[in-house]
Amino acid sequence: MCVYFLHPVADGAVKDMPESLQRIEKLLGTSIDFYKLDLLDKQGLEELFKKHSFSAVMHFAGLKAVGESVEQPLRYYRVNLTASMNLLEVMQTHNVHNLVFSSSATVYGDPQYLPINEQHPVGGCTNPYGKTKYFIEDMIKDHSKAEKDWNAVLLRYFNPIGAHSSGEIGEDPQGIPNNLLPYVAQVAIGRRKCLSVFGNDYNTIDGTGVRDYIHVVDLAKGHIAALKKLKDNCGCKVYNLGTGNGYSVLQMVNAVEKASGRKINYEIATRREGDIASCYADPSLAAKELGWKAEFGLDRMCEDLWRWQSKNPTGFCKSKDV
Repeated sequence: MCVYFLHPVADGAVKDMPESLQRIEKLLGTSIDFYKLDLLDKQGLEELFKKHSFSAVMHFAGLKAVGESVEQPLRYYRVNLTASMNLLEVMQTHNVHNLVFSSSATVYGDPQYLPINEQHPVGGCTNPYGKTKYFIEDMIKDHSKAEKDWNAVLLRYFNPIGAHSSGEIGEDPQGIPNNLLPYVAQVAIGRRKCLSVFGNDYNTIDGTGVRDYIHVVDLAKGHIAALKKLKDNCGCKVYNLGTGNGYSVLQMVNAVEKASGRKINYEIATRREGDIASCYADPSLAAKELGWKAEFGLDRMCEDLWRWQSKNPTGFCKSKDV
């Protein structure tokens, strides 16, 4: 879990930055002040807040794989919840009262209706990862209620995919990818032999799981809109960030085949514990109150994903075990 922000490099910042951030610097033509800091290190977090003056915090840090959370629930509870409590406490101590939190559609659990709006019941999560997001949301809501000068925007992501249009920055999972699209792209590029499709007997168009996929650039723009909302002294607000469209696993495979011009080998595997059949958003509240709407469609998402993967077959590193 690392902290970074934009302005001229300060004392204590890491000079030898990861390749991903070096590329961002080149794209932006600016310097990034980067601190490698685990949010479980509360003392280190205290020192960072003493050194700098922050107007708002975007909280992305945490473990985020559904399947892994089922296998390692205590690790997920310890890391995600403790890190968030540390951050909130340090923010409170240093009078930083504006927060954008990276939440997830997993807080909705197995949907009672589709598309899912923000009034859909939450808390019936089907996996520990989703539960940690739900618990953190409640922590932030309770704290914002107790501290009237706090403003927080909780953004419930659906499924971010794609990459920057330059092909210079994109998703580079370490080890075996936990998310669908990076795995599909690695099969297309030849790093992996075959995709495992977890279940083909769901009540969906082709039996495979259906999700709402959103371009990562649209997602980033949603965060800018959330920062602007904080300036309105908005209290605690919740918004879905999605497109409102659902695509099955096999439809996504076909879309990557179209973008890459390559055949994606896959095999059907048993259902994965913690997964649900379908999940897609009603993003109309974000359009109404944030002035935000996803702009990029499925073809563009997959084209940008493939541009990143084809230009960087082993990710940010020159070589990588497959």
